[in-house]
Amino acid sequence: MSELPPDHNADDQPDPLDSFDEIIAEETTRDPDLAVIEAGSRTLRTQGGPPDADIPARPSDPEVDKALREVEAELATRWGETKLEPSVSRIAALMDLLGEPQRSYPSIHITGTNGKTSTARMIEALLGAFELRTGRYTSPHVQSITERISLDGAPISAERFIETYQDIKPYVEMVDASQEYRLSFFEVLTGMAYAAFADAPADVVVVEVGMGGSWDATNVIDGDVAVVTPIDLDHTDRLGTTHAEIATEKAGIVKQGATVILAQQPVEAAQVLLKKAVEVDATVAREGLEFGVVDRQVAVGGQLLTLRGLGGEYPEVYLPLHGAHQAHNAAVALAAVEAFFGVGAQRAEPLDLDAVRKAFAAVASPGRLEVVRRSPTVVLDAAHNPAGARAAAEAIGEAFQFSRLIGVVGTSGDKNVRELLEAFEPVFAEVVVTQNSSHRAMDADELAGIAVEVFGEERVQVEPRLPDALEAAITLAEEEGEFSGGGVLVTGSVITVGEARLLLGRG
Repeated sequence: MSELPPDHNADDQPDPLDSFDEIIAEETTRDPDLAVIEAGSRTLRTQGGPPDADIPARPSDPEVDKALREVEAELATRWGETKLEPSVSRIAALMDLLGEPQRSYPSIHITGTNGKTSTARMIEALLGAFELRTGRYTSPHVQSITERISLDGAPISAERFIETYQDIKPYVEMVDASQEYRLSFFEVLTGMAYAAFADAPADVVVVEVGMGGSWDATNVIDGDVAVVTPIDLDHTDRLGTTHAEIATEKAGIVKQGATVILAQQPVEAAQVLLKKAVEVDATVAREGLEFGVVDRQVAVGGQLLTLRGLGGEYPEVYLPLHGAHQAHNAAVALAAVEAFFGVGAQRAEPLDLDAVRKAFAAVASPGRLEVVRRSPTVVLDAAHNPAGARAAAEAIGEAFQFSRLIGVVGTSGDKNVRELLEAFEPVFAEVVVTQNSSHRAMDADELAGIAVEVFGEERVQVEPRLPDALEAAITLAEEEGEFSGGGVLVTGSVITVGEARLLLGRG
């Protein structure tokens, strides 16, 4: 296990290019047909103030809390985030009435299946380390709706959230009256974010797609840099049932002349994304070829990385997040910020190493393998699909070495629950199934029926109320004694994780 990065000369290290070549050979699945597509595309081939990521609590001022609840109640009357009409006509109409605020700043636009929020937070931290005023729009929130809109690395205040809503409300009502359908919950929040960033004003904004890409409400922005995190099968009823179909929707954020940063992708998804890049004359940088993770070591509280960027090497980068997937998110984030600053295109030299190290060392991603209690250790992870569950299961085994791990799982009813549970089966000694307060939550008894088929009846306990599930899991983890190394992982949904975080005293 490595400690925090020591101060010594990087010249003493092995040649990173040798390791990078090995990474390419091991991690990149190539298809000969891709050569035809890539022949027409340009590629990048050149040899902070740290954010406060804490999640806000409810406002302490009763009047402010009341006003925020009123805004939340009004937003709740609109279509939820899972009810969609594939069009950007309503959000485009709102932007027009607001004077196109989304065109007043450069942007980095992020899509993909998993890792979007963590990658967005890393990008935000890196940009802040270079003294840029940042805006960040991410979803869903873990505990507070105000988390979704951040300025300078911190969620906007409840007062500012309320003020922004009231400012755009008359224009929202005008669009509602002129369109077949009212603006949705997510569309109104997107309008609020774009208006807040223009009002700040932000030097650069980082925007996470809500779902898909082409018809997502965020897609009225023209990202200077388009980031695509790993694509997997999720929201298949809306985005398609194959990697290629899903990639087609997500490729919609790639705009004319942009730079595209591609994480490792299934070959059929990569084909679609590279074809789109050719069509719009976009520059492409691919993980495993133009950039990537050269070396990764488990460290106290996180991991120590050597990253290969578009402009060179970044050794001894400490990242206080767990798991190989977060290391790959870091490589993607670094390449995105390099591309934003023109590294690999207008300039060949890398970004300032000290600033990069400072930024990554300050990154936090609440609800992503986040430790919220000790003795026994309770970890929260918002994995809600099979790919996220596999990454979390691998990472928790690497980072924590629990002798006995108890799972607390509460999922949404529209997810591939069986494969999610199958991903966790090898690492959970027992699982307590539960449900969160959302109307989308899968019934605990229904979830238990699937869990029994995966784990066996003797390893499954049902506690419909989340507080009871947490108490049961902690009791099970303590069965072997105070120093046995038992732990609890709460997972299955962002909502489950957010509610558990509140119950365990965070936020």
